[in-house]
Amino acid sequence: MQNMTSKRIGWIGLGNMGVPMVKNLLKAGFEVTVYNRTAAKAAPLQEAGAKLAVSPAALWETADTIITMVADDAALQQIHQGKDGLLAGAAAYGPGARSGATVIDMSTVSPATSRDLAAKLAAGGVDYLDAPVAGSVKPAELGQLVIMVGGKKEVYERAAPIFEKLGKAQFYLGQQGSGNNAKLAINTLLAFNMQGLAESVLFASEHGIRPEAMLAIIGESAVANAITKMKTANILQANYQPAFALKHLAKDLRLAQGQGLHTPAGEVIHDSYQQALVEGWGEKDISAIFPFLMGEKA
Repeated sequence: MQNMTSKRIGWIGLGNMGVPMVKNLLKAGFEVTVYNRTAAKAAPLQEAGAKLAVSPAALWETADTIITMVADDAALQQIHQGKDGLLAGAAAYGPGARSGATVIDMSTVSPATSRDLAAKLAAGGVDYLDAPVAGSVKPAELGQLVIMVGGKKEVYERAAPIFEKLGKAQFYLGQQGSGNNAKLAINTLLAFNMQGLAESVLFASEHGIRPEAMLAIIGESAVANAITKMKTANILQANYQPAFALKHLAKDLRLAQGQGLHTPAGEVIHDSYQQALVEGWGEKDISAIFPFLMGEKA
């Protein structure tokens, strides 16, 4: 099984991130079979050379490594534990028959979910890595994601050739759930950055400084960073089409709080994004925290 992770991949989840990531694997010469609840989303990938599976369980027929990239814990649990899920598919081969196969989850979910699924898969000899990513659609298209991995080190090393085609950097962090915790930490910082940018511009606006002027000042200052520069155009154009939907960041902050996030700023940021979600901004980009704080209606 040592080399089986190198070529035959199954993929579940064809959202904004999944599609470009699969394309990069296909370009790199991997044999990829995809499953998605909405099969029509797979059409462009089939044209690029991907095969289509009828269920998660069916992916085991053509893959030794299966990668999942879905919205949340509930979706991931269903993929594994549903009637035609990955656990049922692996069990159909008999005890230990899938030994050496690997499931890699690249979603943002709780460490508890990763540990639970890892234990269930291990009973059948299947390895598991939690490997969430930092980066949105453009980095996914360019293969420039940052990948944070938890699980057994030897399994990580076996999967490294896959990660190298999807990201610019990959970090092995230790035991199961470590990748999840790192992702929750980095998305907490993302939320701080977006909230801070919005509050700064709002304060300036209340004192007669136009948003475009304040954003230009920030962009030239030491407090600028990649995300503030990236979202400046969104704010100035009031374009909140989601590269990363606010509802997902709100979910990640809930997960972080469930893991013990209790710092003063952390609690405020958590509550701010939950309220933005309640007020209807969830389907918009994370930069929509700006109009939310301005008191606009979604």
